[in-house]
This record gives sequence, structure tokens and C-alpha cells, in this order.
Amino acid sequence: QVQLVESGGDSVQPGGSLRLSCAASGFIFSRTYRGWFRQAPGKEREGVAIIAFGGNTLYADSVKGRFTVSRDNRKDTVYLQMNGLKPEDTATYYCGAGSALSLRESWFADWGQGTQVTVSS
Repeated sequence: QVQLVESGGDSVQPGGSLRLSCAASGFIFSRTYRGWFRQAPGKEREGVAIIAFGGNTLYADSVKGRFTVSRDNRKDTVYLQMNGLKPEDTATYYCGAGSALSLRESWFADWGQGTQVTVSS
């Protein structure tokens, strides 16, 4: 099991920026991918951004050009830089450890507790 802890969630105004962090402990060879997912009240959890150990990335269309996922493998920490935030980005953001460069949550087995991002004026 990979233990994951998210941080950095906050309330911001539309157009603002936020940087989320996900610190991991424990390493499983088959779960080297890291993903950011989000879930708004009453909606299903959706994939936002995925990053492979070597740095390849995959983004949901809704965040392309605005969000950037990166990772520091030495620290085993993943980041999500969120720029140009919109009200529709409001959700609880989760990081996961998985086994594919995929936005489907079924590929991810370990999850953090989540951090809340609220975008409003």
C-alpha cells in the first residue's frame, strides 16, 4: 500500500492559482503512476491529470492549458499547479497511486483523503 496525503487546497477567486501537493510514503513497483482526481458534490469522481514515473502526462480536456502536473521522485511528491481557476473546478481533489497513464480511476488502487478546492467570487 502507498500512503498518500494531499495538501494545498483553499478557497480562491476565479482566475486565481493554487498548487496542490501529494506526499507519498511506501513504494510499490506496480503503482508508480500518480494521478489527480476530483469529485464535486453529487457528481462522480473524474480524472484530472496523470503522471508517469518518467514524467509523461495525461490531462482531462477540461484542464488542458491551465493545470500542470509534476513530480519530484526524490521526495516522492506530486504537484498540481492550477492556473486560471474556474468555478467549475470546485471539488475535493484526491491523489492516487496507480498502474497506468489513464484517467480512469480503476487503474488506481491507493488514495489520499482529499483536499478541498473552492473557486468563487
